[in-house]
Amino acid sequence: MDFILQPWPWWFSGVLVGLTVPLLYLLTGQGFGISTSFQQIGAMCSPNSKLAYLRDFNKRKGMWTLMFVIGIAAGGFIANRFLSAERIEFFPESYTSVGGAIRLLVGGILIGFGTRYAGGCTSGHAITGIANLNWPSLVATIFFFVGGLGVTWGLGSLIF
Repeated sequence: MDFILQPWPWWFSGVLVGLTVPLLYLLTGQGFGISTSFQQIGAMCSPNSKLAYLRDFNKRKGMWTLMFVIGIAAGGFIANRFLSAERIEFFPESYTSVGGAIRLLVGGILIGFGTRYAGGCTSGHAITGIANLNWPSLVATIFFFVGGLGVTWGLGSLIF
């Protein structure tokens, strides 16, 4: 039980995430990624949309992405609440202010836009795309890191 209650080594968790890619392909025939769930939610919330992006999305076929995201959130909650020696707060104190809420909102909008513009999220490109030897996924992953470092160590300190 001590093994479950302690933080797992990065390499062990990495192997488990890495095994998710072939297991998801074998069991469902789908690629690993999260960003399509946002398209699923948008298509469900506006079924008569004038945007082909939402209107033409196959809601029945894409339902698994929503269940996948709910499973990730539920797993994180269960692990934090019941399987951790020390609980971690959902939001750090710095995000409970108005400025923190604005940072979360702006960050979410930028991430959502970037995800759709890049044709997928970091997990989709870095894990699935690179595993499939997709050159565009390697380039996208490199620039995800470059952009993250640039904002963290440069632009972010100027804006916030």
